Formats: sequence, C-alpha cells, structure tokens
Amino acid sequence: MVAISQRAQDIGSGVEAFVREKIVPYEQDPRRDHHGAPTEELVAELRDKARAAGLMTPHILADGSHLTQVETAYVLIRSGLSPLGPLALNTCAPDEGNMYLLGHVGNDMLKRRFLDPLKTGEARSAFFMTEPADWGGAGSDPSMMKTTCHKDGDDWVVNGRKVLITGAQGARVGIVMARSTEADSEGGACMFLVDLPDEAIRIDHVPNTIDNSMPGGHASITIDNLRVPANQMLGKAGEGFKYAQVRLSPARLSHCMRWLGACIRAQEIASAYACERHAFGKPLVDHEGVGFMLAQNQIDICQAELMIYWCAAVLDTGDLGTTQSSMAKVAVSEALMRIADNCVQVMGGTGVTDQTIVEQVFREIRAFRIYDGPTEVHKWSLAKKIKKAHRSAQEQKLAH
Repeated sequence: MVAISQRAQDIGSGVEAFVREKIVPYEQDPRRDHHGAPTEELVAELRDKARAAGLMTPHILADGSHLTQVETAYVLIRSGLSPLGPLALNTCAPDEGNMYLLGHVGNDMLKRRFLDPLKTGEARSAFFMTEPADWGGAGSDPSMMKTTCHKDGDDWVVNGRKVLITGAQGARVGIVMARSTEADSEGGACMFLVDLPDEAIRIDHVPNTIDNSMPGGHASITIDNLRVPANQMLGKAGEGFKYAQVRLSPARLSHCMRWLGACIRAQEIASAYACERHAFGKPLVDHEGVGFMLAQNQIDICQAELMIYWCAAVLDTGDLGTTQSSMAKVAVSEALMRIADNCVQVMGGTGVTDQTIVEQVFREIRAFRIYDGPTEVHKWSLAKKIKKAHRSAQEQKLAH
C-alpha cells in the first residue's frame, strides 16, 4: 500500500463523513427525471450542501493545483460511498476528467472561461468523442473518427455525429473532438472548447440505459456547421489524440475509484443484511454459501484498492500510464462486478428492489465494464504490447 499524505487523509475523512451523514439521506429523494437520474434541482441542492461544508471539488486545491493521483484515489473512493456523492462533491464523470484535462493542457484564457465554472460546480460538461456504429465512426478505436473540422477564416467549422455523450443534455461546457481536413495537420484530431447549448449541436435522442447516476443521460448528437473561434482549440491542430490520452488514463482510473466506493457501501449493506437476517435456524452469514460470498467480496475490495493505488502511483511519476490504467480498468471493473452481483445474491429479493442502493450499484457497475473501453478492448491492446515486446526482444537477440 502506498503512503497516503496527511492532507489527503484529512480531506478524505471530511468527504466520507459528509457523504454518509448528509448525502445518503437523499438516496430516496423522488426528484428524478423520466430515466431515474437526479434532476438539476436535486444536484444544485446537493452541491449547495457541499459548498457549505467547504468540500466542493475536494481534489482541486484553492490555488488550482490538483491532488496527486494517489491522494485523489483516497478522496474519490470515499466520494463514491453513495451514487449521489460524486455529483454533490463535483468529483463525477465526465466533469472530473474534463477538469483534469483543462487543468493540464488549457491556456489561461480557456481555464478562466471554461474550467473555472466547472471547478465551482456551477456548470456541467460533456466530452464529445464516441460516434455511431451505423455511421462507421469512432468508438473504442478513435482513429475511425468521421466528425471533421476545417478552417474558415478565424474559425474552425465542425460537422459530424456523436453518440453516448454523457451529460450533454444540460451541460454548459463541451469538449468536441474532430478530425482535421487541413493539410498542415495531416488528418489528425483536434479538440475544441465550446459553450453549450449551441444551435449547431443538436441532441437527437437520449436513450434509456441500464445506468442512471449521471444527469443528462448518454445523448446522440448531430453537429451541423458548428463554428468555433480558433482560440478555443485546446492545444494545437492535429494533436487531439495526444490530449485525449492525457484525459483518458486518469479518467478511467477515477471511475475505478468512485465505483469502488459504491461497492464498499454495497458490501456494508449486504453484510448487515446477512448478519441480521435468519434462515434455517441461524443468521445468513453463518451459512457458508452466503458467508463465503461476502468473504470473497472483501478479498476483491482489497485487491481492487491495491490495483488503483498502484496505477495512481505510476501516473504520479509523470508516465501517461496507458498500460497500467488498462490493466486497472479490466481488473477493477471485473472485480467490482463480482462484488455487486454477490451483494444482490446475498440479499435475495430485497437486493433487486430500490429499498437500498445495492440494485443501482449492480446496474452502474455493469455499465462501467463497457465505458472507457470494455474489458475485451483493453485485453486486446495489452496483447498487442506483449507481442511487440516479444518481437523487440527477438530482434535484440539477433542483433547480438
């Protein structure tokens, strides 16, 4: 286990107490949209409480610097103890990843205009990258991107389609990725900051999905002649994929952190149920079939936590950590799925009702196994690196 700084422990303790005492009581709050996601009114009320507690955006310090990734892990795990915790504390996706990206790549103007309202929790954001399969666009393979951009005077003009864009409905800040058709950027990707809503960015459909913890759902989008001033490009033309990696490795690890917190809480609920519920003359936990599931959950929680901290420590060295974050995403998401499933099973019929958050955690973790790259894509990427390393080793042997 890596060492946790005192400042992270202090912030994390405050976050945990806040979530357990102030946010958990809102889990049965009826202010939800048609899909079951928290309404903007509910999110605003939760964030007011976080501000009053001095805990808004706890992973970003007053001077604008971020906690280290190890420190962030300690805090974000505790923010996830309720599905509403990350929303209240402004540690949720996609905002947390977008703030990280802007903080590391954005210039002073972009930070003032787009990052500042995100840090204060006054605005939500969306990251426009994934494209529809029926269009042949980018999904897990971003090189397939079909949304294009070209220069027109002092502006760039963007056209294309996007899909499964989390939080687009109701967002005020957008980060849009498009492939440049300009010769000097050699067809590379570009990344733009835009104010939302914008008439050129049309929400076509917000489907119902298995998860519903994130306001705004996962929208399908048409971008029709979106004009963006050149000074709202993030970094340089053609370097969008590089900036995407700056965002994606930490962001997929942050998902692991938050959902580990949720599974820790689900384990607490299932354990309490098993200890208090009796069947066949003794508490459920005394039946090996039940007790062993909870024991395995405890093992998986410990292993997931170790994986998260290991990957966070790699990122803190300045390494992009793409290999490590891929391994963490696979290992943690699969472990959390086992934990959530066991919790439902231990609780029986109660586990599939909305009487506790266990049922929601199960649904959210099932979705988590897909977004930010499904398990199979990460394993395929890792297998390619194994093959490349083998070839390199063979070539070195031949050279000697």
